Amino acid sequence: MQIPAIDLKSYEYTLPEEKIAKFPLAKRDSSKLLLYKDTQISHLNFSNISDLLPADSLLVYNDTKVIPARLIFQRETGARIEIFLLQPISPTTVIPEIMLAKHPVIWETMIGNAKKWKDGEILKGLIPFRGGTITLNAKLIDRATRQVEFSWDNADVAFVDVVEASGEVPLPPYLNRKPVEDDKSRYQTVYSEKDGAVAAPTAGLHFTPEILAQIKAKGIKQAQVTLHVSAGTFQPIKADQVTEHPMHSEQINVNRQTIEMISSQLGKVVAVGTTSVRTLESLYWYGVKLIEGKGEELIIEKLFPYENRESVPTAQESYEAILNHMTENNLETIMGSTEIFIFPGYEFKIVEGLITNFHQPGSTLILLIATILGEDWKRVYAEALANDYRFLSYGDSSLLWIE
Repeated sequence: MQIPAIDLKSYEYTLPEEKIAKFPLAKRDSSKLLLYKDTQISHLNFSNISDLLPADSLLVYNDTKVIPARLIFQRETGARIEIFLLQPISPTTVIPEIMLAKHPVIWETMIGNAKKWKDGEILKGLIPFRGGTITLNAKLIDRATRQVEFSWDNADVAFVDVVEASGEVPLPPYLNRKPVEDDKSRYQTVYSEKDGAVAAPTAGLHFTPEILAQIKAKGIKQAQVTLHVSAGTFQPIKADQVTEHPMHSEQINVNRQTIEMISSQLGKVVAVGTTSVRTLESLYWYGVKLIEGKGEELIIEKLFPYENRESVPTAQESYEAILNHMTENNLETIMGSTEIFIFPGYEFKIVEGLITNFHQPGSTLILLIATILGEDWKRVYAEALANDYRFLSYGDSSLLWIE
């Protein structure tokens, strides 16, 4: 297909500071919920969500778990150095594996106050841990690429434990506040399981164990995918040509049972959050790659869906190709990465509905919402603002059906 021209100014709107939810509500499921169906808008409460989903739906969640990715060190001079974990480099680039490492690891990072950190200088932090202490060391090994080596003085402790004990919750920059104790649990879904995200899949923050039980009782099927959300989700689009915006690669991990469930429920799939959408649609394009003979690795480049093709496989054919590949290679899980960029002109292959929060103006996520709603995205967002919805990560929710 020909990539359409995107005028970013058409995807801007005015978001007053007071509309940004700086803290979560006392109860997760007490948030408002805007329903968009058959071009009609309704205002409800998230506690109604099980009533709004057809009984034959398949609800797909992202079970990634946010790690306290912001590490703070103090130089002997008193200068504060802040290191934000982005992507693992060594001894593996696979997030679940590096989190379990018990020896030095290297990460690509963002560094606050980097000018104060001298080449060769090792920063040290003393961390209270299980009644004792651990010394965490940070060494800047490549200033240009912001690669930092972390080591610690207890070979029985995994990196994930070090981070959990020492790091701060990586709240989105637009909250403009320091994390508080409550953020440790509230900036995390109740079904989070796999360590590795540096930002929460925030559409899932509204769910409670009670809501999940109601959904199950109604007979709605549920499945999990994993996409480890990167800090790139907050990166504003600065490129003159939207398609030149760098989409950060994010790691995904999906098991055979989930792929089988999706394959059997096509036409009835509802994604919880834009990260689940990107995973489900990326899997479709992975199946296309297998069918087209373009390699067996699960790597989806940002514009791969927009390449010129005479035709594309059906969703069923694509997912069957993945299952056949897994059978032939004796795989129970597929792991890989995606940069998929969903913007107006894209045709959804898997997802029929989306549960999501309200997103920043001029962002990659608002482009994804506009892909679902067309020009109606402006009406939906205007209604939400007029009805005092709370916006962004800790804000209210919506259920959007693709027309």
